[in-house]
Amino acid sequence: MSFQLVMAQLISTDDKHVNLKKAEEAVKESVSVHGAQLIVFPEVFMSHFPIGTPKDISLKDAEPVDGPFVQGMAELARRFGVWLIFGMREAVEDPQEERVYNTTVVVDANGSTVSVYRKTHLFDAFGYNESRNIKPGDALFKPIETPFGKIGLFVCYELRFPEIARYQAMHGADIIIVPSGWVRGPMKEMHWTNLVTTRAIENTVFMVACDKVSDNFYIGQSLIVDPMGVVMVNGPETEALIPCRIDLKRLEEVRSKLPSYVHRRPELYETDL
Repeated sequence: MSFQLVMAQLISTDDKHVNLKKAEEAVKESVSVHGAQLIVFPEVFMSHFPIGTPKDISLKDAEPVDGPFVQGMAELARRFGVWLIFGMREAVEDPQEERVYNTTVVVDANGSTVSVYRKTHLFDAFGYNESRNIKPGDALFKPIETPFGKIGLFVCYELRFPEIARYQAMHGADIIIVPSGWVRGPMKEMHWTNLVTTRAIENTVFMVACDKVSDNFYIGQSLIVDPMGVVMVNGPETEALIPCRIDLKRLEEVRSKLPSYVHRRPELYETDL
């Protein structure tokens, strides 16, 4: 079984209404030109605020999962008959909490919210302090059944934790989606490509890593890697819709000749993880 996926590698502004309009244009073109059945947007696509933005601005911008932004994206999914995966700033119910959730939402072609994931491992590295404005989630995403196979998901910095990808594989993931906002820096582009490729190989899954793009902050370069570590598509450093046809038969081919997952001996090491 094969299907058409598009990564919407876009610039996200601080105006979620502008971003929703950009999403509409991207969905329309992805479906009409590329025949997309599943479209992946970057991490926190709903709105982007630069480092140092006051907390009150981020708090004011946040919405519940059933708020206007998700409803707008759901309407696009319903209108164009396509699945959407996208990031948002989710409001925390506790009025004393000064942070928000970094949340990814999965919406099906009927416009129904299928699953929600709150990023658990926050980017407090390379001088950045995501936990200043973001409250971590407390549970990993459990892969879900879709018309495109079983889909797993985690977000950006979580690429650096092999346990998260292995959790997805252990729960049957065929494809792992990674909405991202990969920040530029020394060695960072190499880390991005190598980590996505490594997670694909060690778990024999497809990896779909959709990044944000900006002039001087995010790298872009979204990529899809097959279970053998072959880069199927690699995006530019500018805005782009990046289509790719994924054939799940490739999973069977690779796993039959490289059954490394089956060869694991968890009794030797799982208690030490």
